[in-house]
Amino acid sequence: MRDKFNLLKKKYSEVADISSATSLLHWDQQVYMPSGGTAARARATSALEELAHRKFTAPETGKLIADLYDWAQSLGHDSFEASYLRAVKRDYDKAAKLPPAFVAEFSKTVSEALGAWTKARADSDFSAFSPYLSKILDLNIRKAEIFGFEKSPYDALLDIYEPGVKKEHIEPLFKKLADGLKPIIKNINANSDRVSGDCLRGVFDEDAQLRLTGEIIKDLGYDLSRGRQDRSAHPFTVGVSINDVRITTRTQKEYLPAAIYGSIHECGHALYAQGVPPEFESTPLCDGASLGVHESQSRFWENIVGRSLSFSKWVLPKYRAHFPGKFDHISPEDLYKAVNKSAPSFIRVEADEVTYNLHIMLRFEIETLLLERRLKVADAPEFWNARMKDYFGLTPRKASDGILQDIHWSLGSMGYFPTYTLGNLLSAQIHNKLSAELGGMDALIEKGDFHTILGWLRAKIHTHGRKYLPDELMKKAINDELRVEPFLDYIKSKYSGIYKF
Repeated sequence: MRDKFNLLKKKYSEVADISSATSLLHWDQQVYMPSGGTAARARATSALEELAHRKFTAPETGKLIADLYDWAQSLGHDSFEASYLRAVKRDYDKAAKLPPAFVAEFSKTVSEALGAWTKARADSDFSAFSPYLSKILDLNIRKAEIFGFEKSPYDALLDIYEPGVKKEHIEPLFKKLADGLKPIIKNINANSDRVSGDCLRGVFDEDAQLRLTGEIIKDLGYDLSRGRQDRSAHPFTVGVSINDVRITTRTQKEYLPAAIYGSIHECGHALYAQGVPPEFESTPLCDGASLGVHESQSRFWENIVGRSLSFSKWVLPKYRAHFPGKFDHISPEDLYKAVNKSAPSFIRVEADEVTYNLHIMLRFEIETLLLERRLKVADAPEFWNARMKDYFGLTPRKASDGILQDIHWSLGSMGYFPTYTLGNLLSAQIHNKLSAELGGMDALIEKGDFHTILGWLRAKIHTHGRKYLPDELMKKAINDELRVEPFLDYIKSKYSGIYKF
């Protein structure tokens, strides 16, 4: 059996290496590739993804998995072999259902769509992207039908990112969260004049922004000898390998937080990816437990650490050093309030902690309707704008502030957005457990001791990679299951203190 297991590892490693090359091509397309290269890049990535798919779903791979599964489980649930087989079987069972031609078509469409979205967003022209969105929608519905579902195609797609979670689980969770946020938002709105974010607006040299964010993420623990930060239209993280985890951010000349918190968010993902054990390289365990767990890490660093008063005390001298004269008369308390100002906004990635999840609820609703054929792509911008009015009292002035703002659909990702809210909820629960075990975080953050915080996360979460499904991992890490209440308690306590209600 050991020889068979080594053969399976060898076969999987070859597939993983091809996927790494594909990831690098996707990174380059969003960072450096000239726009004229879209068609050739689509062909290249399509060919590689089809090749990886064919190699992975070969009958001999399926036979090895079947022969090894019971043997591996007999070695103990927590063993490397048992975890490896659980993860690879889950992936194989899904992948084997997809015809190679479908995988190639999906990949080619996504590469073409990404180029179209990038231009359409810059031009704020939904009509230029809508044909690609229609095709991506059709492909996702076909994928859901291939995988199979009982009630909604959304279930089959959400399961890709969050194993076992269905639409019927998300809907009541969102309702409970929305009901809990409504009175908080009402109190904030009644006291909105008590907080100003003016110090974060002005003119901020964009190269200085990149130098500042580079300094911050390095101090948080991001290993730049195994990563790098660049600019892109939409911030993202890509793991080429454990030792090559790249992030991007975006800068806005007149609004500093876009770069700061985009970088910290992606750094959170990268810290997770860099924290996976070296022995998991080129195995199915070389990833996070789920995207919800991954988002718990990015949102933890971005918000719970990065928007804390203690972080404002630590980072303010850096602001003053990189932007001379702009923050001389700003106190840590002023900065803390400014970075936490809560107000309705168009852009999800720049939304405050209170309203952020409303953006996710909007996307969940529109995706569900599209996938269930209850909303046409042509009508989607009008529906989006109407829901923005309902949720936020705002109507987007242009498509780039509305339906074109997110990159995910151009990447073929549907059923993805709820993982952001799951990550927010988990981040609050992780914060509670970490604080209890470390005796609080504020003193550590204020003196820049992020190593201790990262060390706890590495030991409890990162070191397990993809060994366990999310529920089991969270039970081991924090001895709790996903709940709404800790997040609501965190938000109420924090914002009642800021807005004095």
